[in-house]
Amino acid sequence: MVRLEEDSATVVSLTRAAAAGDESAWADIVDRYAPLVMGVLARFRVYDSDAQDVSQVVWLRLVEHLDDLREPRALPRWLATTARNECLRFLRARRRTVPFDPLATDLRHDPDAADPTEGMLRSERVEALLEALGELSEREQTMLGLLAQEPPLSYREIAGRMGISVGSIGPTRMRMLMRLTVA
Repeated sequence: MVRLEEDSATVVSLTRAAAAGDESAWADIVDRYAPLVMGVLARFRVYDSDAQDVSQVVWLRLVEHLDDLREPRALPRWLATTARNECLRFLRARRRTVPFDPLATDLRHDPDAADPTEGMLRSERVEALLEALGELSEREQTMLGLLAQEPPLSYREIAGRMGISVGSIGPTRMRMLMRLTVA
């Protein structure tokens, strides 16, 4: 339990220092939470250059709103929510720019059009998952972000970044995923 309090205190001090213009605090925040942001993007299947673009927007939003954070301990949740919102904005914009062939014979029916009900259900599932993710500790969110990296990180790399043994990753991951399915 002491570790969570230390993490919370660290987040608060890093957030305040970054808001005051400390570049090393800002770099620490990015290093610490980039896996969380990239994990959210991966859940929305936003990869490669698109993921880099959306991630940059998330960090830009943080720069714009860092002084507005009422509760610095909420930074991980704020980043996850902002990443989710930016993903949704990106996906909506991409959907609007659908190329079509003006020489196509049948323009009345689009076989690739998604069922609106399916999209709504998917959106509700994503919302429920993000809410459940918000209930996890910062450390658990960080671990899930590292596990969701694209390209995947090895357990050895994750263990090194998290400061835990390689053998504890699998069981910890399973417990977290079980809590997410129950939530």
